Amino acid sequence: MGWQYQIMDALSDAESSSGVGVIDKAALVMSALEAGPATLAQLVATTHLARPTAHRIAVALEYHRLVSRDSQGRFVLGPRLNELASAAGEDHLLAAAGPVLAALRDKTHESAQLYRRQGDVRICVANAERPIGLRDSIPVGATMSMQGGSGAQVLLAWEEPDRLHRGLVGARFNATMLSAVRRRGWAQSVGEREPGVASVSAPVRGTGGKVVAAVSISGPIERMGRQPGRVHGAVVMAAARRLSEVLRSSDEA
Repeated sequence: MGWQYQIMDALSDAESSSGVGVIDKAALVMSALEAGPATLAQLVATTHLARPTAHRIAVALEYHRLVSRDSQGRFVLGPRLNELASAAGEDHLLAAAGPVLAALRDKTHESAQLYRRQGDVRICVANAERPIGLRDSIPVGATMSMQGGSGAQVLLAWEEPDRLHRGLVGARFNATMLSAVRRRGWAQSVGEREPGVASVSAPVRGTGGKVVAAVSISGPIERMGRQPGRVHGAVVMAAARRLSEVLRSSDEA
């Protein structure tokens, strides 16, 4: 709960810093969502805004795609933030993701995605879909569970031990599988996230080698097979390394 008080303390120190109350309240709501998905009740408890005010602000932000909803109806940060960051040239990962994912799609003939973790969900922040035929279509901004799928495995496998073990509660994979992910450098999923769908993912690393995103391909099991990692693991890892190099280059610039 400490992060909630940090948010409140920061706002208390500068409650009138902008002089525009509605902007300050919107910033407060978005700061609360930085920690992960939240129900309206949780937003009220975290921000100390009146319930009607918190709802009005969150819905207005949702209209502008600065906030969206996950599969459980909770508020999460929206895809517009990624678009703005990319346009401003500040998000080097997203700026580089388009051509890398397109190349990955063309090599594997499967849809490609880039995921980032936000709290207890992962969000598709970029994609390159297979243009024709049967495919696994995941739009940018889609919110997905951290309890199943190769992308979830990758985003959890290199976490600190306590956070890793918390993430395993209710997951459709286990610690032994994540150990194998760390050893190989890629994860695979066969019907784990969704029946009939297979996927392969690899980690994108930022400063200090920290895993900041997961590159994935996904498609029907009948085409990708029961051991998709053996076929596609190397090429997915290569795409993830290219994006990791972009982040390292931007940090050194």
